[in-house]
Amino acid sequence: MQAGRESAPSGREYAAGRERGLRDFCIEAPIDLNADVGEGFEADAGLFGVVTSASVACGFHAGDDETMGIACSSAVEHGVAIGAHVSYRDREGFGRRELAVPATVLRDDVAAQILALREHASAAGGRVAYVKPHGALYHRATDDAETAWAIVAAVDGLPVLAFPRSQLIECARAAGLQTVAEAFADRAYTAGGALVARGEPGALLDEDGAIRQALAIARDGTVETRDGPRIDVDAASICLHSDTPGALAIARRVRAALEAAAIELRAFA
Repeated sequence: MQAGRESAPSGREYAAGRERGLRDFCIEAPIDLNADVGEGFEADAGLFGVVTSASVACGFHAGDDETMGIACSSAVEHGVAIGAHVSYRDREGFGRRELAVPATVLRDDVAAQILALREHASAAGGRVAYVKPHGALYHRATDDAETAWAIVAAVDGLPVLAFPRSQLIECARAAGLQTVAEAFADRAYTAGGALVARGEPGALLDEDGAIRQALAIARDGTVETRDGPRIDVDAASICLHSDTPGALAIARRVRAALEAAAIELRAFA
C-alpha cells in the first residue's frame, strides 16, 4: 500500500470545491514529520520533541552503538517512530559519495544496518518501523532499479520511505511493501522535480522558506521551484535535516506552522 496524498485534494480541486460552496470539503490529510538523526549534530536532542518519525543513522555513514541506543531511547520516550537510515559504507564521505557496490553486497549491508538498529530499538522498548536510504544511496535508488531491488530484498517486510515516483517506491510497491513518499521542507527543488544539489546556491532554504514549503506540501502537495514554476509533490511525509544550519529552530517553527494551520501530524508507521 502506498501512503501518498491520494486522500487529500489538490490545490486546484480545493479551489473548485470552494467555488461550488462545499462546506465540508477536506483540505488536508494527516502528514508525517520526519528528521534524519543520530549523525552527530547538536539538533538531535531537541528534534525528538518535534518530529513524528526519526530516521536513525545505523553506523555506515554516521553513528555507532552509543548514538543508536540514545536515539532509540529518545524516540520511545517521545512516542516517535524509529526508522533505519541506511547508507553506503562510507563514513569518510558521510554517505554522500556514489560508490560502485555490487547489488548482493548492498543487500547484505542494508540488512546488517537494519539488524543493528533493531537490537537497539528492542533494548529501548521500541521497534524499527520503516527504512529510508541516506545520501548517495537515496539518490541512486531513486533512479536505478537494481539498487532499489537490492534495498527491497533487505528490508524484511518493513515500510519504505523514499522520493516520490522513484524506482525504490515502484520496486517496493511491486514487492507488496508499504511505501511512503516524502518531500523536503528545507531543500530547494528544480523545475524537473529533483532536489537542487547541495553545492549549488540556494540549495538549502532558510526558516521562512522551509515554513512556506512545508505548508504548501501539506496543504496542496506542491512546491515552488528554484526556477520559478510550482510543481506537484505527492508526499505523505515531510523531511527536515539535522545538519541544516539552525535545524532545531526550523523544525520547531515548521511544526508550529503546521499545527496552526490545523494540519494533523501523525507517524505513518
